[in-house]
Amino acid sequence: MLNLIDEDFDAMDLAHGALALNKAVNPETNSKWAREELKRLLEEAELALAHEADDKRRFSALIRLFYGEWNFQGDKDAYYDSSNAFLDKVLQSRKGIPVSLGSILLYLGGKLGLPMEAVSFPTQLLIKLTWPGEKPQYINPFDGEVVTKRTLQAWLIGHRGPLASIETADLECADNPTIIGRWLALIKTALLREERYTLALRCTDLALTFVPDDPYEIRDRGFIYQQLDCHQIALTDYQYFIDQCPDDPAAELLKSQVNVMSETSITVH
Repeated sequence: MLNLIDEDFDAMDLAHGALALNKAVNPETNSKWAREELKRLLEEAELALAHEADDKRRFSALIRLFYGEWNFQGDKDAYYDSSNAFLDKVLQSRKGIPVSLGSILLYLGGKLGLPMEAVSFPTQLLIKLTWPGEKPQYINPFDGEVVTKRTLQAWLIGHRGPLASIETADLECADNPTIIGRWLALIKTALLREERYTLALRCTDLALTFVPDDPYEIRDRGFIYQQLDCHQIALTDYQYFIDQCPDDPAAELLKSQVNVMSETSITVH
């Protein structure tokens, strides 16, 4: 398995960093084809935008090309499908979620010299667009539309509760490792929902290379091992979480689970 610690995510664009992540989770990821497809789309975009001398017009033309002619779009029907988080699948289907669509847009925009940056907003990835002398605009990669502060506030309230308000940090540009970390968590959640436990286990193993003692990641790994009938390892992971986070409400539930699993294990042997 690829050790993501060896990857210099800050030295590559987000799209290629995502492909390294995708390949580490699922070795069947067609990263070679995806890299070639990104290059092909860039060449097509360069030709389509060649006559646009003004950067604002170039950006508008890129948005029309991406969502119109190429028909990239947010997957409204199967938003949580894990395929939406694997860039080769997104490039094939032209459907994705904000982080996958946004990474492709950021790749193209960066190569075209457009002032586009990634923002890891609490609810999803945004693209920050900053023109000289103007206030930043925020683009939703799901549909390519400008998002108002009012809409962002509504999203945040839905995410954090009725007293939530936008903080400066919520709209700061994010580095690639931060986004890749959230992307990995998103993939794991999707794979768990689909009961693809072997691949989900890869996600926890990768996450633990960055934070080896994270009790919540170890708890999740225990759940995955339990589904894979590796009960003894699951018990060890659950007990670690209980010891590290005794005041967490989940700890009490896991104590009962550990007792049941221990009794079953004794009965079996």
